Amino acid sequence: MPEYRKPLPVISALNRPFWEGAKKHELRFQRCNRCSKFWYPHGPVCPYCWSREYEWAKVSGRAKVTSWVVFHQRYFEGFKDEMPYSVAQVELAEGPRFLANLVGVKNEDIYIGMPVEVVFDDVTPEVTLPKFRPA
Repeated sequence: MPEYRKPLPVISALNRPFWEGAKKHELRFQRCNRCSKFWYPHGPVCPYCWSREYEWAKVSGRAKVTSWVVFHQRYFEGFKDEMPYSVAQVELAEGPRFLANLVGVKNEDIYIGMPVEVVFDDVTPEVTLPKFRPA
């Protein structure tokens, strides 16, 4: 595997289950055991009912684009061959909104409401990144 030259996530005790799921090509989010809602970003309590009882549950990976930006400025050398590239906010079918790269679509073809699905990019032996492509 060639050297990965882009920024990598910082894996902590709080988000480790998310990254372990991604490594297995599963998208997992915290789900409250009291109100059953999913949330993101990761946190120690449910942002809806403040319960500290939650589980990490697999979600469908189906989503829609709610916003996006196309980067034309290179902030990291590792992105030089992908300029310009897009980063989107997607709303998962289960509710949470998540930021990720869009792949398999031209920047000019992205639109609000575009149906997308998760794909996984094994960028290092330790890290797999969830990305989204048109569904």
